[in-house]
Amino acid sequence: MMLAMRTTVTLDPDTHRLVRRAMRVRGGTFKEIVNAAIRRGLLLSAPQRRPFEVRARSMGLRVTDPKELRKLDEDPEVERFLRVTRRIREEGE
Repeated sequence: MMLAMRTTVTLDPDTHRLVRRAMRVRGGTFKEIVNAAIRRGLLLSAPQRRPFEVRARSMGLRVTDPKELRKLDEDPEVERFLRVTRRIREEGE
């Protein structure tokens, strides 16, 4: 069972007329019409999010053959990068 909450809301004259008209047309109570309108309005105004999608992009690596990756083990630039990265990490700790 949903608990009801009593509150005071001040409606603009035009909004009050719309609620009264909806009560006549639909035959609902003031409370039913206002609750339905609020639900409908909030659901319609909720942002519609597209599903998250991962788009693959080329990393621009020149190595296309996995066997070629072993050559990087001996690359002096890679060794230098690793040394610098380790030093920065150690200084930050």
